[in-house]
Parts: sequence; C-alpha cells; structure tokens
Amino acid sequence: MANTKSAQKRIRTNERKRVRNVMYRSKAKTMIKKAEQSLSGDNLTSAEAVREAIRTLDKAAVKGILHKNNAARRKSRLMKKFNITFGAQPQAAQPAE
Repeated sequence: MANTKSAQKRIRTNERKRVRNVMYRSKAKTMIKKAEQSLSGDNLTSAEAVREAIRTLDKAAVKGILHKNNAARRKSRLMKKFNITFGAQPQAAQPAE
C-alpha cells in the first residue's frame, strides 16, 4: 500500500481512469464487431454500422484511450472489409487535362 497521501490519491485516480478506459475500449470493440457482422449479412445498414464504429474509434483516440495509429489501423481494416463487400474500387489518380 502507498505511504504518502499523494500516492494514495494517484491510486484512486488511476483506478477511475482505468474503469473509464475499459468502458471505451469495450464499446469500440463492440461497434467493430457489429459492423463486421452487418458486413457479412449485406445489410443496407452496414454503412451506418461502419460509420458508427469509425466514430467510436476516433473518439477513443482523441481521449487518449487508444493510440491514434492503433485507431487508424483498426479503421483501415474495417474500411478494407467494407470496400471488398460492396465492391468499391480504389480511386485512381485522374490525369490532369
């Protein structure tokens, strides 16, 4: 156990932050899972589910719960699956006229 008052306070604040972070990480994972499940079903709501998952990842990254590169990697993987499912072709650079 901590000896000083400041160390005891750090233990309390760290626990509060840990609980909050677990909640956001869990929500992000749940949203990704829902989006991937909707992609496998070819629903019309797939785009909305993907948008919500990306939004949740962005919020977690801004709050510092996920590292920005971790969030970017997860978004990239999700968008890759989305594009494969709906046949979106990558945009080629248009020649200047």
